[in-house]
Amino acid sequence: MASISFFLQSQVLFKNPHLASLTSSSPGRHFSPLPPTNTLFFQKKSGSLVIFSSAHVEGPTKRAPDGAKGLVDELRFATMNLHTWDQAKHGKMPPRGPPVAEWETSTEGCLKFLVDSKLVYDALERIVEKAAFPEYMELRNTGLERSERLAKDLEWLKQQGHEIPKPTFCGVGFAEYLEDISERDLPAFICHYYNIYFGQTAGGRMVISKKIAEACDGKELEFYKWDGNLSQILQNVRDKINKIAEGWSKEEKDRCLNETEKPLKFGRDIIGLIKL
Repeated sequence: MASISFFLQSQVLFKNPHLASLTSSSPGRHFSPLPPTNTLFFQKKSGSLVIFSSAHVEGPTKRAPDGAKGLVDELRFATMNLHTWDQAKHGKMPPRGPPVAEWETSTEGCLKFLVDSKLVYDALERIVEKAAFPEYMELRNTGLERSERLAKDLEWLKQQGHEIPKPTFCGVGFAEYLEDISERDLPAFICHYYNIYFGQTAGGRMVISKKIAEACDGKELEFYKWDGNLSQILQNVRDKINKIAEGWSKEEKDRCLNETEKPLKFGRDIIGLIKL
């Protein structure tokens, strides 16, 4: 099975800010862990070596104070510590640039965002259906699934005469990383599952959906709609995640929490596609 390691890499060699794909000359090679830096390598079972760069990778994630009610509370605490002040009310990090509300967007960029998002949600739904770990079966048909709704949005946009682009390196890299880690590290995957689905329902979604609607013929996207009571759906999923993590050791919980920056980084890259 693949191994994940971090390497210090020349910025001259990797100019693409998102992802590059190389063929490994040693398909069975595993890399030795080195201190976290700004480039993540992982080797797929096919022997392809996938590389993407990250602006920064944090050290061990701060743990939630005593009193956290289950893993979801700890995941939320870890996520807020990495959010910027303009992203979330309790964000701890300084803004990286203008807020999303001030971005200039393009139709082409919004289409890329939707295509990459669908690729990621397709991967999530495929992973829980395949269930490399039996715990994934708890996460089927929760009501948070997005793939079908994204397919409807893209079909509507196609009917309006828009050319649907191919996925970018951002979406391809994230989907492949999810497929890889889901097969060998349950706690790390649960971190991604939480951040992707709960991030999609966060307050900032309204700003993003408005910006996309402005660039896509005023369409109110299905991507930002849910059947039923969203608050209750989220609570049901919180309970499922907490139940999955009930018997975890401290090391397993730490693996989950220490994964937090990766879904946030991938998410920033994909949302960033909407900018001109």
